[in-house]
Amino acid sequence: MPARAEPHRTDARSTEARRAGVPRAKAGRTGETRRAGEKGAGARRDSPRRALLDATIGHLAEHGTDGLTLRGLAAALGTSHRMLIYHFGGKDQLLVEVALEMERRQRDAFADIGLAPGTDPRRAMRSMYRQLSDPTLTPYMRLFFDLYGRGLRGDPAAGSLLDGVVEQWLAPLTEFIAAQGVPAGKAADDARLALAVARGLALDVLTTGDRAAVDRAAERFFTLIEADWPPA
Repeated sequence: MPARAEPHRTDARSTEARRAGVPRAKAGRTGETRRAGEKGAGARRDSPRRALLDATIGHLAEHGTDGLTLRGLAAALGTSHRMLIYHFGGKDQLLVEVALEMERRQRDAFADIGLAPGTDPRRAMRSMYRQLSDPTLTPYMRLFFDLYGRGLRGDPAAGSLLDGVVEQWLAPLTEFIAAQGVPAGKAADDARLALAVARGLALDVLTTGDRAAVDRAAERFFTLIEADWPPA
């Protein structure tokens, strides 16, 4: 979380966005998206459901969720609303799947950045922050917090998002912090704190739009958490 965020490009996806799993939106029918995915990603994209999910993520990157309907989305993807209902059950279930998939991609990106052998942990932390605060992720962050709030209110359509929404991050964060020589118990506490700070700052920038202030607060947090680490 650097005090001075690197400028984000608006005319192309940033490296951070690519690492976080934001796909380039593709024109054409879903069948074309699926065939292209199968050539490049193997079995993970072999199913129509997988292709529809990836295409939906790409669509939301450009258009967000405001006014989203299944029929409108289906038309944009070159499929039918009945096919979306068949694979996902409904709009809410599809949006939950999008949020869960983006969380998974972000955890994978964290593993690539923070847990790779020989990684400079201080640079890794800041790199991950730049990635997660990239403006191209804004539609997904809004969706995530909307579904999170609905789940906390007991909305059954959004409740599945809460399963593991904290716990699945704690293990890799704890591993990352413990690797810096922090005792296991304190590393677990710091991991929970880091997750809370990251999500709190994400809410802050969505609410205020003050990225510079959020960047400064993030850098302050990094400085505090690094105080227990051995010298660089």
